[in-house]
Amino acid sequence: MRRAFALLALGLAMAGCGLGAGDEQPGGVELRITRDFGRQLVDQEQRSGIRQGDTVMRLLRSSQKVDTRYGGRFVQSIGGVSGGGPEGRRDWFFFVNGIESDVGAAEYDLHPGDRIQWDYRHWEAAMSIPAVVGAFPEPLVRGTKGKRFPVRVECSDEGGAACGTANRRLREAGVRTSSSAFGADATRNVLRVVVAPWARARMIQAVGRLTGKPDETGVFARFSGDRLELLDSRGQTARTAAPGTGLVAALKPAAEEILWVVTGVDDRGTERAARSLDRRTLADAFAVAATPQGPKDLPLQ
Repeated sequence: MRRAFALLALGLAMAGCGLGAGDEQPGGVELRITRDFGRQLVDQEQRSGIRQGDTVMRLLRSSQKVDTRYGGRFVQSIGGVSGGGPEGRRDWFFFVNGIESDVGAAEYDLHPGDRIQWDYRHWEAAMSIPAVVGAFPEPLVRGTKGKRFPVRVECSDEGGAACGTANRRLREAGVRTSSSAFGADATRNVLRVVVAPWARARMIQAVGRLTGKPDETGVFARFSGDRLELLDSRGQTARTAAPGTGLVAALKPAAEEILWVVTGVDDRGTERAARSLDRRTLADAFAVAATPQGPKDLPLQ
């Protein structure tokens, strides 16, 4: 239990009010408050500008009632919705541009264009979820912590429909990309978008981890052989995906690596996943299954 609480500290916010007002910087930020893995939008706010020294906590306190505990170190509640701590296994976690923070909210400085999502969720199946797709097109446009990275698209079939659709969707969202050989080396400080059916995608070591559990991957879906299993919030199989189903997920296999996966059980599923690369479909989602019946946010209810 002490180990679980120590890990919980990575996702919960440290309290504080930031460093004080400074010169206003052009470019706004967006705050989104969600519940249950982004499935329910509770509140949202857009600010047209930020000041030097503004932090995630300062932004949160500017529009929400926030209570803390443990000497003011951690966020206990937002808007009256309280976390359960180690025993209750429901708490608040935050992401900036789709990346789970490794520091407290009072220590995380805002940058122009940042999109902050606080989500209240059950964490029994996965304490840490390092990356989510719900901030699309971030972090592919502005990167993280004010630093932009090159975006590299790796397709197993550069002439295929899925590759073409993925590249077009990314361009329409304002993402500047370059192409690279499938499974190329030099993956640090580069944002990778892998587009390939599972039979090929699993050849990339980081993607191959999608055979594991949510606490290993941060994704509530896993491949078993040639099957895609869609999981519930407790990490149990809720449904085996039908042929033609795709998956859009974000992975963070190492501290300096961010990898988006656009894959599927077959070519049709991979193309469906590529078509899901848009703001409306991915908004606030942790990962998305692109099924023949339409997109489904993961984990499944």
